[in-house]
Amino acid sequence: MFEQTDRTEIAKLGEFGLIDHLTKHIHIKNESSIKGVGDDAAVLDFKGKKALISTDMLLEGIHFDLAFTPLKHLGYKAIMVNLSDIYAMNGMATQVTVSLGFSSKFSLEAIEELYAGMLLACEKFNVDIIGGDTTSSRQGLVISITSIGYADESDIVYRNGAEEGDLICVSGDLGGAYVGLQLLEREKQVFLTNPNIQPDLEGKDYIVERQLKPEARIDIVDLLKKLKIKPTSMIDISDGLASEILHITRQSKKGCKIYEEKLPIDPMTAETALSFGLDPTVCALSGGEDYELLFTIKQADYDQMKHDVDISIIGYITEESAGNQLITKAGNVHDIKAQGWNAFTSTQS
Repeated sequence: MFEQTDRTEIAKLGEFGLIDHLTKHIHIKNESSIKGVGDDAAVLDFKGKKALISTDMLLEGIHFDLAFTPLKHLGYKAIMVNLSDIYAMNGMATQVTVSLGFSSKFSLEAIEELYAGMLLACEKFNVDIIGGDTTSSRQGLVISITSIGYADESDIVYRNGAEEGDLICVSGDLGGAYVGLQLLEREKQVFLTNPNIQPDLEGKDYIVERQLKPEARIDIVDLLKKLKIKPTSMIDISDGLASEILHITRQSKKGCKIYEEKLPIDPMTAETALSFGLDPTVCALSGGEDYELLFTIKQADYDQMKHDVDISIIGYITEESAGNQLITKAGNVHDIKAQGWNAFTSTQS
C-alpha cells in the first residue's frame, strides 16, 4: 500500500494538533479569502460575484485503490476532480475545504503525503485551503472536498442551455483514464500472484497519469474567455462521454448526433485498449474519469475555435424527437446509452 521507514502515530498529535501540523504551510493567495483556517468558519468576499460551490467524496475501495495509487497522487487528484466542477460552470475556483476520515493504519507521514499532493494542486491552480475536518474511520480512507469559486452571473454556463444546431465540443482526448486503470489493475493482479515481478508500465506513462494524476481544464475556460466564446452548455467528463452528453440533452430537452470518427482518442489509449480486447470507442464513451470539458457552442463561434488542436468538434445538437445517436465509422446509427460509472454498484455498468 505505502512504505514508511519512520512512523508517527497520529494519536500523539490529536485532532487539533494534526490540523495545525497539516495547515502550517498554507498561505492565503486570493483576495476573496478574508479568513481561512483557524476560526469557527471561513470568511469569503466575492464582491458582487455569484458563488459556485461543489462537493465530492472519494472512498477507499470504491473510488481508489491504495495498492497502486500513491498518496501524493491521490491528494492531487482529489483536488483536481473538485476544481473541474467549478470550471465546468465557466467559473474560477478560489477555495477548497478538505475533510478526511482515516483509520489507525495511517501514520502521520502517510497523511502528510496525502496532504502534500493537495497543497501541490492548490498551489498550481492558485486555490486556498480554508478549512475542513478530520475524524477516525473504520471503513478505510475517506476524502471529502468542497470546492468554492465565483463567476459573473452573465458568464455562468449550465447544462440546460444547448440549442438545436449547436456544435458539440470536447477538450483533450478520451478513454485514457479508464484504460490506464485497466493497466494498473492488471499489474496489481500480477503482483498479488508473484510479488517478485515488477510492474510493467514502461511506455505507458500517459495513460497511467491520466488515471492517477488528472488535470482540471482551467486552460479551456481561459481560452474561451480569450476568444469571447460563451458555451451554451457545459459539463465535465467524470462518468464517461455518453453519460455526460445525455445530461446535457435531457436537461436542455434536445437530442444529439455524435460521430465516432470525430472522437479524440490518443494512440496509446487505442493501442492499449485493443491489447486488452477493449473497443477504444467504448472506452471513450463509457470509461469516465477523463475530467475533460464537454460543451456546446453556437455555429457562429466555430471559426474562432477551429484552429485549436486541443478542442474537437464531435457532433451537433438536434431536436429532442431525433433522439441521441452515435454515427459509427461504418455509417451505422446507434442510440447513445449511459454506461459509465455507477456510484451505487461500484462497477462499470
